[in-house]
Amino acid sequence: MTSSLLMPRGHVRTRGAYMGAAAGSTAPTRILDWRHPNVSFLLRSLDLPTDTENVSDACRTAALRQAHRWIATAVRPVYSVQDERPVSEVLRRGRGSCSQRLAVLEAVARATGVATRVRGLLVDGSFWYPRFPRVHRLVPHQVVLAWPEFHMAGPPRNGRPAAPWLKVSELFGDLDELNEAGGGGFTNTGPETLFEALSRTAIDWDGTTVCPATGPSCDLSAHVLTDLGHFDSRDALFAQHGQSLCGTARMLAEPIMSRRSAGA
Repeated sequence: MTSSLLMPRGHVRTRGAYMGAAAGSTAPTRILDWRHPNVSFLLRSLDLPTDTENVSDACRTAALRQAHRWIATAVRPVYSVQDERPVSEVLRRGRGSCSQRLAVLEAVARATGVATRVRGLLVDGSFWYPRFPRVHRLVPHQVVLAWPEFHMAGPPRNGRPAAPWLKVSELFGDLDELNEAGGGGFTNTGPETLFEALSRTAIDWDGTTVCPATGPSCDLSAHVLTDLGHFDSRDALFAQHGQSLCGTARMLAEPIMSRRSAGA
């Protein structure tokens, strides 16, 4: 049984922007503060280009994969509940939630000239039950998830031409290809978060992938309560729909959860 007591009030969480309407941007935001020295240091450490105007999408994808691998290793996964924490602060702390680490990847993309946007998904809180087996009542019954997309060609799918936006789910390959690689689906248990899992298996929020009949499923569409549409930034998504927990709950939970490693 999930809880609605900890959710923010005053937000009507129904479908927002029309799918595909959000143009995205490379501009810095309060969360994606890519002009901060902490992000600049990361770019220099990875030797990533600061302007990809004349670089192929294949090179852009390779750069984002490199950044993903660095973030997965250097930013420790924890259960932070502050989705609006600036990327520079996440890097300073050296730890972050799945959402915060995805924001770091978005900031890297924008800093290298790749526009980003997010798709807002309202996910059933029971999806996170395996991580909190003894405290189901403290899990919000709805979780706002910002799923990034990058303005460059996605992989062709089922004979259709490449889409103009690459979903973070497909950063490491077509969903069917990832599924067929045999890495197993995402269980939402142990130290692996969605952030790590997307590099080895299909993360399918739409139910379009043919998943194995046995074992963990790559089809996560049953957990999606509402597709909130696309937003120019995660800042815009959270401004309209709020974070998963109310301010008081975040204030009380953050000091503990932000130091608790994922899977602990």
